[in-house]
Amino acid sequence: MSNGAVLQSLVFGITVISGASATLPIVANTWPWPQATDAGWKALISSSDSNTAVLDAIQAGCTKCEEDQCDGTVGFGGSPDENGETTLDALIMDGTTLNMGAVGALRRVKNAIGVARLVLDNTEHSMLVGELATEFAVQNGFKEESLATNHSTSMWENWKSKQCQPNYHINCIPDPTTSCGPYHPANLQSNSKNKTGNIRPDNHDTIGMIAIDNNGKTAAGTSTNGLNHKIPGRVGDSPIPGAGAYTDDDVGAAVATGDGDVMMRLLPTYQLVENMRQGMSPEDAARDALNRILKRYSTFEGALIGVNIKGEVGAACTGFENFSFCVRTAKSTNTIIHSIPCVKLDKPK
Repeated sequence: MSNGAVLQSLVFGITVISGASATLPIVANTWPWPQATDAGWKALISSSDSNTAVLDAIQAGCTKCEEDQCDGTVGFGGSPDENGETTLDALIMDGTTLNMGAVGALRRVKNAIGVARLVLDNTEHSMLVGELATEFAVQNGFKEESLATNHSTSMWENWKSKQCQPNYHINCIPDPTTSCGPYHPANLQSNSKNKTGNIRPDNHDTIGMIAIDNNGKTAAGTSTNGLNHKIPGRVGDSPIPGAGAYTDDDVGAAVATGDGDVMMRLLPTYQLVENMRQGMSPEDAARDALNRILKRYSTFEGALIGVNIKGEVGAACTGFENFSFCVRTAKSTNTIIHSIPCVKLDKPK
């Protein structure tokens, strides 16, 4: 894999990476954002504390994407909600202790992964959310500032001019497919949540990052600004352990990107790690975790990356045109971007 070669196979329409291996240490992350991989790698190999090096790597890599506004879907200035506000979700998890820190719907603080790290290191809690998470961050030295930009404001105004389409309301009056709110519940005909097809890689992406050091210590994390035009207060899969990311030093780690409202119901990164615990290769583990989702949600769109404690890498995706991810190890002087095609398919038999 150090030369970027990819061996692909197709099972149930899901493309998987086979034979991807690397020596430790390793940093891997979703999407073609090598600047984040490089920042994580630099922190991993230069950390003065071997006990926190992998956590430092996750924080540095995700922070870089927050600063760079990776594809507009991470950090400030992207994915405005129905009120035009950008809010952030983030998670950092320690594979040695299984401790974690997370923030959800964080307002007016740019460094979401930094606040998540603060929750991990300086509280007995696992997650803080919303306005009070902001208050906690500011009390601990984080700067409070608007997350809006001219770009995000323009996105929001353009959305409003199109009768607030698309949006994520269902079973409401007035008809949410043709008009803006305020909405009120209609007579509920079904409790099923029919997906509208609003999920695309350009409106919901997350950076998910994995780091493993030479001693097999693992960490994983995420950062995102969530779904574009989401209902205010919505929190996705990214800060949920087992959904957006999961890690365990006994096995390895996994991260996800895709339809977070579905993923938090089936916890695919936890499933991927547990699959590896049972002896599956990372690619088989990722494929199985996605197949479990597809049995319930046949039009699901998403991708998974798994890395075991040997440094072997596997990825699988479905629903997108393609999925790219980054890997850096001591075997290469640069981050390598791998890309696999994905197939949107019907429910497997």
